[in-house]
Amino acid sequence: MKKDLDRLEELERDLNLKQLQIKSLLTITQAINENISADSLFNMYKSFLSWEMGVEKMLLFIWNDSNWECVSRISDDDIMDEDKLDELLGQFTRLHTIRETDPIEIQLFDIVIPVFHKQMPLAYALIGGIKEKYDLYNKIQFITTITNIVAVAIENKRLFKRQLEQERYEKEYNLAREVQQMLIPESLPVTEKYELGSIYMPHSNVGGDYIDFIQFDEKRFVLCIADISGKGIAAAILMANFQAIIQSLIYQYRDLETFIFALNETVYKRITKSDKYITFFIAEVNVDKYTLKYINAGHFPPILYNKGEIIRLDKGCTVIGAFEKMPFIEEETIQLEKESLILTFTDGLTELQNETGDYLQDDGLEAFIQDNKQLSVNQFNQKLLKKIDRFRGNRGYADDIAILTCKIH
Repeated sequence: MKKDLDRLEELERDLNLKQLQIKSLLTITQAINENISADSLFNMYKSFLSWEMGVEKMLLFIWNDSNWECVSRISDDDIMDEDKLDELLGQFTRLHTIRETDPIEIQLFDIVIPVFHKQMPLAYALIGGIKEKYDLYNKIQFITTITNIVAVAIENKRLFKRQLEQERYEKEYNLAREVQQMLIPESLPVTEKYELGSIYMPHSNVGGDYIDFIQFDEKRFVLCIADISGKGIAAAILMANFQAIIQSLIYQYRDLETFIFALNETVYKRITKSDKYITFFIAEVNVDKYTLKYINAGHFPPILYNKGEIIRLDKGCTVIGAFEKMPFIEEETIQLEKESLILTFTDGLTELQNETGDYLQDDGLEAFIQDNKQLSVNQFNQKLLKKIDRFRGNRGYADDIAILTCKIH
């Protein structure tokens, strides 16, 4: 009779434990399906182990892309150096009962539950002090199951979040690419009196290079080139705003000096606010008087071939947008002769390296101009592009390269 009662009690305990396990499993699964927050899921895991399974000690570590993080614990006294987790637990690839020969840092616990995806660890749970020893093996197996469910759910959340971020980034990236293409004119004029042409070689990242041509009348036009500090989507958007400001101000101020003062003040207030800056070069050409007026605002000096000489166009002022008030401006006027040539470019050209790490030197560009000054702008640019490709070899571009070439006939 007593044996029958003991057996009945045992069966009843088994039934209660199974019912508890099924209820807990359904509760956590439903919570996952309802997409509760990670913190709420960790709290459910902690409550399940503490109240339902009688666990006194627990540490749950989750991998969060760059390091291990303890996301849940039962006892605040249990602390482990997360930086040493791979060293302490990396050897365990399946459920492990802690022995005296294991690292001393985990001796206060009874078991290690690792959760892996293929060969990559997703989580580690350290469990200790299960109060009720009845059917211990079954409890440990169920704790292992719940740990795996929670860890995989968190990993899925992480991957889904990364996917959303990647999709959002791609949309922003494509938009920025479209914006950036607007900063480089598709075509430039070629007339009897002057020719303009451009080269644009984008880096894999979105940048902020800008070139432009603005014609006042048949006699006068402006060419300009700029580069904003920083890269990425924000730089392209800011440079698009810069382009709009230029085109709105250029017709209001007929002299370059006043224009630069107004441009700097507007850019400082609307775009940079001193935490970014823009290098900028602007030149006004009069093809009747053969004059070149220019201001260089911290840009890499363009190269002018004129009267058989090479001249660096380096007079001007500091960069645009770094200071609320431009501290100084120097405008220079140069008398041109026929067949003068102006080569402007962003610093991506001078920062170009070959396979041995050498940079494309200024004197190499100057020599190239001397040797090819007789060519049309289109021929000149095509030959320069071939020179650039030969120089870099199989090495990629470290930065965007924008080139604007102008020839006066």
